[in-house]
Amino acid sequence: MKSIYEQTVQSLETYFKEKNYPTFYAKELFTWLYKKKITSIDEASNFSLDLRCQLQKDFSFDSLEILEKQLGKDVSKYLFRLSDKEHIEAVLMEHDYGLSLCISSQVGCNMGCKFCESGRRKKVRNLETYEMVLQILEIEKQEQRRISHVVIMGIGEPFDNYDNIIQLIQIINHDKGLNIGSRHITVSTCGIVPKIEEFTNFPYQVNLAISLHAPNDSLRKEIMPIAKVYPLEELMKALKNYTKKTNRRLTFEYILLDGINDKEEHALELVSLLKGINAYVNLIPYNETTHLQYKRSKPLTIAKFYDILKKNKVCVTIRREFGGTISAACGQLRSEKEEI
Repeated sequence: MKSIYEQTVQSLETYFKEKNYPTFYAKELFTWLYKKKITSIDEASNFSLDLRCQLQKDFSFDSLEILEKQLGKDVSKYLFRLSDKEHIEAVLMEHDYGLSLCISSQVGCNMGCKFCESGRRKKVRNLETYEMVLQILEIEKQEQRRISHVVIMGIGEPFDNYDNIIQLIQIINHDKGLNIGSRHITVSTCGIVPKIEEFTNFPYQVNLAISLHAPNDSLRKEIMPIAKVYPLEELMKALKNYTKKTNRRLTFEYILLDGINDKEEHALELVSLLKGINAYVNLIPYNETTHLQYKRSKPLTIAKFYDILKKNKVCVTIRREFGGTISAACGQLRSEKEEI
């Protein structure tokens, strides 16, 4: 049985048409699900009993179980148990502009980035669309507040689960759905070039973030195995085409690793690599874990790296840190319930 939470307005319109009901019921059902937050079709009081019985027969009304909530300064980490007993995590961050939620897209991850705690467990499976939608709904219910921004940067590589990610965006962006603005949705990828090319033609104005972390191929291959499949030249060609066609600005995520990718020469290489691209760089102080050998760059090194980019007219920020004390920061997500 299909989950009601993986249906787009378009798929519901098709469904209602096939069942000989008015197609405008699709938007009405979206309103019940995402505005009024019903958990049973019986609560949709303006639908006939026959229609409610039909919907109950054709769709499941799923939920996710929250096993644990950990609190940090301006951040909360949620541990979910899925119906097959697997676990995922999501991180809620408090900003002055509202609540931002970092959700997971897979159980495990096959990208194998050497510095990333999340990638230590190989991919078990993709998350279904409804499992991503429900991360948002369950946390909104728990917090009793609206989530205004969503970043798909948790456990997993979103573009390795491309079709479900596209469905997710269509659901949460719809004005009868969660109504999260396109520019308040960010998808992160470590560089799956064919999917970047496909995403170039996606009509929604969502943000694209690239996990770069190295300014040259040899270094990138050492710390990010994806670079052996899609070298920088190929990646940058796809990204330049993306910015040309969409006129959207790219974000380049760059985790600073002590003595690895944080030297002056690396900063200058990064300046050269990004020349002429509509983009900004998000420098991320590394979040150390007990299982990986990498260390955080020193504050003075981070400042020098930032200054080199700034002086060379590269738009750059140093990411505000969230959740390091509860292993909820960038690169730290990994369910502690899983066996190593």
